[in-house]
Amino acid sequence: MTKSETHTNSYINREISWLQFNARVLQEAEDETVPLIERLRFLGIFSNNLDEFFKVRYATVKRIVEAGKGGKSELGGIKAKELLEIITQIVIKQQSESLKILETIGQKLQEENIYIINEKQIDSSQHDYIRNYFIRTVSPALVTIILNDAVVLPNLKDSGAYLAVRMLMPDNKKEYALIEIPKSINRFIELPKQGDKSFIIMLDDLLRHCLSDIFNIFDYESISAHMIKITRDGELDFESDLSKSFIEKISDSVKHRQVGEPVRFVYDKTIHQETLEYLMSKMGIDGTDSVIPGGRYHNRRDYMRFPSLGRTDLLYNKIDPLPIKGLSLQDSIFAAIEKKDYLLHAPYQTFSYVVKFLREAALDPKVKTIKITIYRLAEISHIASSLINAAINGKSVTVSIELRARFDEQANIDYAQQMENEGVNLIFGVTGLKVHSKMCVIEREEGKKLKRFGFISTGNFNESTAKIYTDYTLFTSDQLILKDVNKIFNFFETNYKIYSYKHLIVSPHYTQKSIFKLIDNEIEHVKNGKQGYIRLKMNSISSYTMVDKLYEASNAGVKIQMIVRGICCLIPGIKGMSENIEVISVVDKFLEHSRIYIFGSGDATKLYISSADWMSRNIDNRVEVSCPIYDKDIRNEIIDTFNISWNDNVKARVLSDSEENKYRINDKEKLRSQFAVYDYYVQKLED
Repeated sequence: MTKSETHTNSYINREISWLQFNARVLQEAEDETVPLIERLRFLGIFSNNLDEFFKVRYATVKRIVEAGKGGKSELGGIKAKELLEIITQIVIKQQSESLKILETIGQKLQEENIYIINEKQIDSSQHDYIRNYFIRTVSPALVTIILNDAVVLPNLKDSGAYLAVRMLMPDNKKEYALIEIPKSINRFIELPKQGDKSFIIMLDDLLRHCLSDIFNIFDYESISAHMIKITRDGELDFESDLSKSFIEKISDSVKHRQVGEPVRFVYDKTIHQETLEYLMSKMGIDGTDSVIPGGRYHNRRDYMRFPSLGRTDLLYNKIDPLPIKGLSLQDSIFAAIEKKDYLLHAPYQTFSYVVKFLREAALDPKVKTIKITIYRLAEISHIASSLINAAINGKSVTVSIELRARFDEQANIDYAQQMENEGVNLIFGVTGLKVHSKMCVIEREEGKKLKRFGFISTGNFNESTAKIYTDYTLFTSDQLILKDVNKIFNFFETNYKIYSYKHLIVSPHYTQKSIFKLIDNEIEHVKNGKQGYIRLKMNSISSYTMVDKLYEASNAGVKIQMIVRGICCLIPGIKGMSENIEVISVVDKFLEHSRIYIFGSGDATKLYISSADWMSRNIDNRVEVSCPIYDKDIRNEIIDTFNISWNDNVKARVLSDSEENKYRINDKEKLRSQFAVYDYYVQKLED
């Protein structure tokens, strides 16, 4: 692929950059130093990412095409129609690579006495087990659709997997059917062990083995089944019905997503051409949809839940989350925070401190109010139960819950209804803005005054993701910072009024202006003969305005180091444009999720933790919060961990004009940053 196909001279196209990020995930599946079952799970993550990409980004570009627009200015210089074709070609190539990786992993599993067998490899003892399992567990859950010209094909479920069945009848006629692969049943079925050998059959192949049971009323001469999958536009379209509550509108939109327009059709490339043409005609698949030939199995995202089989030697070693030095889970967390700020760095340190804070607030008679923002809750949320507990105990509890957190809407709806039933005051965001900030403030009676305590985070208050996402959470009783936090909650209640903030940087009103001022300060340092430094860590940067400002700083001589996990539309290392900018991406065991902005060096360093990536949506269309770190020890701790990540030469990829995802290789001692950060916190406890 040539440079002109993927970006202009100034930017890499956002969609292309995202696909290059997903290629880094695929590299983890290919990496022989990654434990074998973890490699399978990375294949699942790669596939799951791709599903969401098609539901959202591909669907957006498709909408631009269908609206008759070119889209060049929004898409980094590529016409929307051309971009759809480029995306499809990249995905076909990546899918082909993923199939080769899957085949290699399958061979490696056999060397470990783990066999994934298909319907043709079943022996007599396994046949009886499978037949009983089918009758007892699978058959009651099956939905089988018989197709013919007189029947309108029902809408196939978004990202659902189906077996397309073709029966050749004695009169040479064909009968077609679809079997929906039940999501309620584990995709990987463990069969009885034979000595040291473990056997797994996929649900798809179990169904193929039992086709004669499913279609026993048909007198066919031959029967075959090939997998297909359809991905639909994942955008939520809201009704204007004023009689419906916001919860009802979101709930209806989530249900409607299942019948959104198709944007991708993936099929087993060995399917009979006649069957393929029949299905595409029935489903109305057209030229703007991405039609991708694939392997025998789709929905490879299910590999994320591949069974461990008791083989801990084929998994990452589990780490025990560490305590925070000086902060006890047994004593009052408010008493500790009153004396000094504390920083939690998950998953290296335990997320239990967040739950402890809220549980203590729920029980403490002196706590009068609790206010918190929620973006994505865990399936079983101790956060939600603590807030409900607080409301039951008579506290005034206000929760700003984002019902439009993509693909987690239903979970948030369910918890919102529970909290509402228990007297929690719910705020459903701000009109036209998503609330993506992560913060909490409580008011506690001390004498005749109310004192505030709180926390501000880079990540969601979610116990599940806290085990695998890297995020910072600042616990503080700084009354000036928490006064700003309280103002944001006032904005939620009266969002026609724009507040000013003395310490926090808040989107959508102030982020760009404030960041520009911080960058200009570094430019000014260089102009005055001093050194200018900017260090940034984030998930994505796609705002051309922010990219251009970094180019300006680079051209002025400011040295810029960036750690960007995902999308990076900025092109580093180009003479006369970005020669002073270096960018790496770390993809490893944990998902890098924390956002850090560091400006300057030494005692003059200004450092912020933030909920905001540098994307247009985070700057202009969301409520985001960047919080300054005033405590010198915490500031040094964040800089230390940034530097550890920056010096990674095992899992760091150097982002460049070539878009090749080359690993950083140098002569320094091997440093795998995520493991080194954990060791850093172990050492801090011992010091």
